[in-house]
Amino acid sequence: MLKVSVAGAAALTDENKKAIQEQLERLLSNSHFKQSRRFPSFLRFVIDHTLLGQTDMLKERTLGIEIFGRDHDYDTSSDPIVRVTATEIRKRIAQYYQEPGHETELRLSLPSGSYIPQFHWPESAKGNGAAQLALIPAPVAPVPDETPPAVTVVPPKRMNWRPVVALAALLVLLGGGGAFWWRTAQHSGFDFFWGPIVNASEPVLFCVADQSQYSAIALRDAADPTRQTLLKDNLTAIVIDDLNPIIRVAGLLQSNGKKYNWKAESATNLMDLRNGPTIFVGAFDNAWTLRLTRPLRYHFANNPEMTEFRIVDSANPGQPGWVVNRLEQMSTNNYRDYAIVTRFTDSTTGKLAVVAAGIGRGGTRVAGEYLTDSGDLAQLAHAAAQQGNKKNMEVVLSTQIIDGEPGTPKVEASYFW
Repeated sequence: MLKVSVAGAAALTDENKKAIQEQLERLLSNSHFKQSRRFPSFLRFVIDHTLLGQTDMLKERTLGIEIFGRDHDYDTSSDPIVRVTATEIRKRIAQYYQEPGHETELRLSLPSGSYIPQFHWPESAKGNGAAQLALIPAPVAPVPDETPPAVTVVPPKRMNWRPVVALAALLVLLGGGGAFWWRTAQHSGFDFFWGPIVNASEPVLFCVADQSQYSAIALRDAADPTRQTLLKDNLTAIVIDDLNPIIRVAGLLQSNGKKYNWKAESATNLMDLRNGPTIFVGAFDNAWTLRLTRPLRYHFANNPEMTEFRIVDSANPGQPGWVVNRLEQMSTNNYRDYAIVTRFTDSTTGKLAVVAAGIGRGGTRVAGEYLTDSGDLAQLAHAAAQQGNKKNMEVVLSTQIIDGEPGTPKVEASYFW
């Protein structure tokens, strides 16, 4: 049973709480947050539980379990996903309030060393009876390795400015060092996974699952766009959920000056794959994905009736694997989906291959999210370092699908060779 602390939440009126929720939505609709699932989920969780007085929930291990789906006994020292996410959120909140037009808004903050948010009303609101409230219901222990110990300076009776100047210089160095460490950690996550792709001399190829359809397209009259005619044609379609990882990864490559092109799976041949690194999107609708992942430890499989699709572990052939029941998927649209993310050198082509493929469409989407998320890639780099910095890697992801929309990715298993 949860212990509810009401010391801070009780100081807020219903009007205050409504204003906080409205400001939260305003913040999350900004470009600093709306492109991510992880940051809004984190911020909603800590603010909702603070307003309910449930600040006992806002501890690193609990947040890792509740938000990121970690196991109850996961090692927070080797898996700093909560600390990494909180630091990135603090940076984005600061960027939001630095933008013109937000000066008079209610200010939300996540103090360093704590996961309990604070709320500050603007000066104009105080004159109307709204107090400036900082919700800290109880003393909060600093998060390990996230902030330096507090330093207390007791000046002598006669002011000696040298210790103050020295302390200020020290804080500047610590702050700059922390910022440098953060940028380095995030950059290293991207560089660890995408560096070999970006640094390859050849352009990158996207091998995209495609569907051939015989249908009719509506063409509009140039003189009268309300007038249409139907033209029967053979169409090659791409599933819209597959576009999500393509756009994410392509944007990442473009920002690093890497050239790329794409071909439909049905039009891709072995010679194309020998020309440079290839990124394969989609699983059961992409024959190349199934071919390339078949020799790997984790690969896709299905029953003969093709009603159950799964990811299996060749090192544990007796285990059922991670299964999606197609009938359940179609009838409820609420299920748990699974995906494979991998980067390895293909022995047939001698070139790097990256796979972002889910059993269902939601799995493919979270695979793309995982491959372009700085925190996830930093965690992958850390796990690879523990395994001896091997060059090839494979990760099994899961995500909860609700009404067809995927949640955040959770790592089910990983393997390095």
